[in-house]
Amino acid sequence: MTILSLTLSEREFAPPPDILEDDMYPFINIGSFHIGTFGLLLWLAAVCATVVLHKNFVRNGVDADALTIVALVTLAGILGAKTWHELENPRELYLAWHQIMLPGWHHPVDILFGFLRWFQAGFAWFGGLLAGIIMLIVQGHLAKPNGLRGLRAGLRLMDFAAPAAAIGYGVGRIGCLTSGDGDYGINTTLPWGVHMAWNALVPPNPPNALVQPTPVYELLFALVIGWWLWKRGSKPLALGFLTGEYLVLSGIGRFLVEFVRINPKLYFGHTMSNAQVAALGTIVVGALVMFATRNNEAIVSSPLPEKAQTNPATA
Repeated sequence: MTILSLTLSEREFAPPPDILEDDMYPFINIGSFHIGTFGLLLWLAAVCATVVLHKNFVRNGVDADALTIVALVTLAGILGAKTWHELENPRELYLAWHQIMLPGWHHPVDILFGFLRWFQAGFAWFGGLLAGIIMLIVQGHLAKPNGLRGLRAGLRLMDFAAPAAAIGYGVGRIGCLTSGDGDYGINTTLPWGVHMAWNALVPPNPPNALVQPTPVYELLFALVIGWWLWKRGSKPLALGFLTGEYLVLSGIGRFLVEFVRINPKLYFGHTMSNAQVAALGTIVVGALVMFATRNNEAIVSSPLPEKAQTNPATA
């Protein structure tokens, strides 16, 4: 098995070898079979989130299928993130779809592959978060954790999902780094700077520049948030309060990392990116949720009996 940063057809047009392109691995190539690292890391993120959510269910006496919930939330998050990203620039969306449809309906396979190439990059964190929250509320209504119903059930499920969401998000961000999705940082001379391939979604400038590996920063921050939320969730808290904490902490992390990201600064005198504005909104909403739920009842639960504990991989 070999791990390559480009497919063979792309290597025909590769730059001189002094441009370090092997620091990025968008594909794992096993013979003629190509596995996208973005999809692989997204799968790993879902697995990590499933394990954390399942363990949270077990310790809180909830007999629900963590695997199904994470799968639906992940799907909703992907679609929400892609939709939000594309709607930020409708003209680029129009041009992309025009390019996809160029082969014509008589060449459906070419259209399909064009769509898949377009869909594999370009996702907005805030859109994924919003869609994921909506799906969690729906799933909470169906799962009725601890016998709760309606909005209370949705809040309870979001509290359970908070540490899982933090860890899953952090793991998934590494897929953005390996695939060259453009989510890297500004040029740097720091010893942990990395090279991005010349054909990344957003090529580095100059091509051999060292850049800050901002997805790694996000992973480390997400692991800290996940640990903190897991510890906080070990004791009864006001219903919905932990969800507010997650929104505040994740918003702070995204706001700070944007200062060393390459995203264009579009707002407030070109000092803040679109993601930073969204992150500020997330922080404010999280603070409001914490304030509004601070007097909610704290649900006291008991762990599931050992016989009722099901492996999340087989649930």
